[in-house]
This record gives sequence, structure tokens and C-alpha cells, in this order.
Amino acid sequence: MSKSYDRRNVLKGMMGGTAVTVGLPFLDCFLDTNGTALAANGNPLPICFGTWFQGLGFNPGYWEPKGTGTKWENNLQFKPLDAIKSKVNVFSGLKAHLDASPLVPHGTGQMVSLSGGISKANEAFPSIDTLVADQIGTRTRFRSLEVSCDGTPLSYSKRSGSSTNPSEMSPAALYARVFGPEFKDPNAANFTPDPAIMARRSALSAVTDQRKSFMTDLGASDKTRLDEYFTSLRELENQLDLMLQKPAPLEACTVPGKVTEATLGPVVEDCRQNHRLFAQILANAMACGQTRVFNLNLAGSSNLRKPGSAMTYHMYTHEEAVDEKLGYQPTVAWFEDQVIKSFVELVQIMDGIKEGQGTLLDRMLVLYATDHGFAKFHSIENIAMLTAGNAGGRLKSGYAISAPGDTITRIGLTVQQVMGVPVNVWGTESNQTRKPFTEIIGA
Repeated sequence: MSKSYDRRNVLKGMMGGTAVTVGLPFLDCFLDTNGTALAANGNPLPICFGTWFQGLGFNPGYWEPKGTGTKWENNLQFKPLDAIKSKVNVFSGLKAHLDASPLVPHGTGQMVSLSGGISKANEAFPSIDTLVADQIGTRTRFRSLEVSCDGTPLSYSKRSGSSTNPSEMSPAALYARVFGPEFKDPNAANFTPDPAIMARRSALSAVTDQRKSFMTDLGASDKTRLDEYFTSLRELENQLDLMLQKPAPLEACTVPGKVTEATLGPVVEDCRQNHRLFAQILANAMACGQTRVFNLNLAGSSNLRKPGSAMTYHMYTHEEAVDEKLGYQPTVAWFEDQVIKSFVELVQIMDGIKEGQGTLLDRMLVLYATDHGFAKFHSIENIAMLTAGNAGGRLKSGYAISAPGDTITRIGLTVQQVMGVPVNVWGTESNQTRKPFTEIIGA
């Protein structure tokens, strides 16, 4: 029979004379018999929230679901969502209202969708994630974690119009903050992880003996889950270690220049690789109770490009002609396919972390946002939006919802109410709404 442990249990050790702690995911021994609440106090597993942003939207007419409610099919550009269809909600037809304000390309859409209104003189609107973090992020080690996958510190997480939470650009640096040895102040302006420490020894190495002893006291399912968890952490460490080390010399190879800790930048393959690492780190951070809120920026508005090309995704949206036979911009569609596949990977990573009878995704709500309906003309009509996860049963999934002409802030209001923010009205001027999407709000 397995022992009963408190959720506060962590593995502790020493590495290089420094104390190390390794958090644990939710195991069966921490949960009640149904696997849905904490055994120590009967409280439900804490809900978590994240925003996932990528600029430029999608080719209109080729992403909108066919059908509504629970009977629908993904359109051409959203076909990758078939793998997670029951885990997501897809919203179409929504727009951002300009009122008397000028359109800010790549700015107006994201401001309205994530902050509820258009910033004007002396006005400042916090983003949804900070409002949610005020409710659920005050009792964790990190109030929220922000990351950017394209080598820039761009973030859409704002406490006010002039106060932005900067994004971490390096998966290695984020790993050092969350899972490495006891770290330097993460708020220091010039915080840099120590490559020598990560390349020499891992945090898991420092708790090997305690980890083995702990495993002997667990039941079979917990042993399997914890082994998968440690294997995942070890794989991450190995990947990051390789990025932090200079490759072994090869006689036929000429030295390309200084080897950096990782390939950071806008090339699609590099961006997507960093996204996978960030997604795994963020998922494990939430599974271990280090944070309950994250913000992930894939590539803003958007400097993504193919290897060896000077043309960016953004340039193609304006300069590429619509193919007469296909009916859309083919190169733009290729970039959009990379974007949606990355989002699918994030959802699958979170759904792959088992917790009791469910997964981490079951207590997550991830909001997918973008800035335009049709980027070629900077349109802010029919902007694609998605949610993923069930927020601990508070949100239904597997729905396609069409609300032509309605303000996009209806999604933001719905999300806040699901996450426990005490709000009945959200947004400004024509973007103000009192209408959440009640059909997807759970009991």
C-alpha cells in the first residue's frame, strides 16, 4: 500500500554547495479517491490559465468551422485541430469596434481582444492574464511566466498601458529559473543562467537518492506517473545541455562562429523548436505548482521567415497575391499551418501530463488570440479566437460558435467569469459587453 503524502512534499538536495529543490506533480497519493481533489484538505485541484498569441490571423473563408454547436467540422486551415477537436472551442464572426479611433495595424485587434478596449490618452487597460492572476496567481512562486519564441522579448501581458511584463526569450534561462538550482533573483535586469552548471550537472542529479527512496513508498500508478515526469524533465535537461555546449569538433567542418546557448530567432523551425521547449517547461511548471498563469507569444505580428529568405510572414500577407485557383495566399497559408500546428502541440503537451483520472489540460483554460481577420488589409472583422481546456469543469469544450458582428470582448468576459474574476461587464464603448457565451460555461 502506498503512503499518503502532503502536496507540499518536494525533493531536496545539494548541488555545488547550493540547495536544490525539485517540485512534484500531482500524484494519486496527493489526491482523493476520485483523483479530483487534494487529499489533505478536500479542495479541488487549482485551475490554471494561459494566453497564446500569434499575429496576422488566417485567410478568411478557409478557417471558419463548418457548422456550429457540437456538430461541426474544421475547415481547411484548421484541419490540424482535428487532433484536439474535443478539447477546444472555436469562435468565428467576432470583431473589434473602432468607434472614433484610428486603426492601429497589429495593435487595435490585440488590444481589444486581450485588454477590452482601445487605449487612448491617459487611459490604460490591464490585459486579461493580469486580471486572472490577481485571482489565482498570488500564492505561487511565480505570479505568471511570460515567454516569446522568436528571439524577441515581446509580450502582450500588461498591468497597465505603460507597464508590460517582459517575455523570457531563452528556454534555457526559463528552465534555470523554474527547475535549476536555487537561482539568482529572476527580477534582476541582467539575469543570466550559468551554462557551466546546467552542462555539468542537473537538478535531478542532486536528489537521486531521495528520489529513489520516495519512489519505493508509492503505488504502481504513481510510480509510473513520476517516472514519466522525471523522464520528461531529464529529456528537457539533455536538450538544453546540448544547446549550451560547443559541439564536438569535426575535421571536415569549418568553425561557423561563436556557438550560442540556443538558436533564437524568427526562422520557423527554430521558433517552433523553442516553442516546444517552452511548452514543456510551462506545463511542468504548472503541474508542480510553480505558477498558475502563463503568456506565450509565438511570433507577434510577425517576423517569421523561411530559412535563407529575407521575406517575412508579415511581408507575404501584404505582397503575396491571392491564388485564383486556390482562393487564398498559398505561402501565407503555409505559415498559418505552422502556427496552428504549434498551438496543437502546446495543447497535446498539457493533455499528456496525467493527474489522477484526468490531465493538466482538464484544469487549464488557454486563450488563443490574434490581431487581424484578414492581415492583407489589416481587417479587424471576423477575428479567429479559440479556447482549450476545461478549467476544472467550469468550461465546456468541443463547440464551434459563430457570432457575426459581435464584439470580440465577449470571449474575454466569458474567460474572466470562468476563472473567477468578479466581473459582469467588460470592455469600453462599443466593445463593452455584458454577454458571456453562457452555452459553454459549465456548472
